[in-house]
Amino acid sequence: MLNRRIIRVKVFKELFSRIATGSDSYKDAEKELMASCEKTRDLYLYLLKLPIALKTYAEKKIENGLKKYMPTEEEKNPNRKFVDNGFIKVMEEDASFFEICGKKKLEWNDYGPFIKNLYDRIAESDYFKAYMSSPEPEDSSAAMKEDIKLMRCIYSNHIDTDKDLEDIIEDGSLLWVDDIGYVCNVIISNLKSIAKRRKVVIPPLFKSSAASDVPQDAKNFEIEDDERFARKLLTSSMLHYDEYTEIISSFVSNWNTERLVSTDLTLIVMGMTEAASFPTIPLKVTINEYVDISKYYSTPNSKVFVNGLLDKILQKMVEEKKIIKTGRGLIDN
Repeated sequence: MLNRRIIRVKVFKELFSRIATGSDSYKDAEKELMASCEKTRDLYLYLLKLPIALKTYAEKKIENGLKKYMPTEEEKNPNRKFVDNGFIKVMEEDASFFEICGKKKLEWNDYGPFIKNLYDRIAESDYFKAYMSSPEPEDSSAAMKEDIKLMRCIYSNHIDTDKDLEDIIEDGSLLWVDDIGYVCNVIISNLKSIAKRRKVVIPPLFKSSAASDVPQDAKNFEIEDDERFARKLLTSSMLHYDEYTEIISSFVSNWNTERLVSTDLTLIVMGMTEAASFPTIPLKVTINEYVDISKYYSTPNSKVFVNGLLDKILQKMVEEKKIIKTGRGLIDN
């Protein structure tokens, strides 16, 4: 489920926290890192359950309208297309999904006002109005496609960008911060599979390998699976932190590491660690990844600083044989 970018970000946060607090326990650091990774999958389950909460609210709204002494014509003849959404029914019928959510206490019961406001905002959208007003397809397959399309719109247009949801997510777990957009994309990519299997897809936490990072001609090296990549990147960064900060200081004239932005320092140390520890990952990939991360987690000028300094340091480490890469394109491209 987690891609290498998300893994790098989680390692960065854990490493930064460890350096800030002065904690040097590798075992505890790995434990916290794995907990952070698992929390992202919990968020996947939590957000998958959100449309069910929206459907429950919509159904109660219909029931309340029918109970009125003098209901309107719309209330007497409610449009049940959303509450009968086939994709939501698939999730509702998956007992194991509900069991897992129950054990992890991933519930929306305490957020009634938020569910109401979110549903009202969705109901006002053009895509929802078009869905509700369109005739019911006679073919069940076509109906499911339409239901999936609605879910895709809800996740991409509302759940991914809802400010109130961000506050709820942050209250639920600090480890969920910044993961909403990524998790929504994972859910969107799994919508068809869930409908086809008629069962919620719970993806493995880590991929067995990251082929996108590995050139075709780097076959002589062992490819790190993603869990091992995460653990090794963290522990090796902790192990070499002091050594690498000294190297960084030597490259910045008239500056010492105490005057460097701490987030930049952490990212550069991670870049050096990754370049030295993972022979199948090209230097260009490593540099680009940490430059991109600096755009979100450091200062406005950090991307230029991290890019220039990390590039110089890695080239020097290559010359000194501290970084060994084999395969066309691993260093220059």
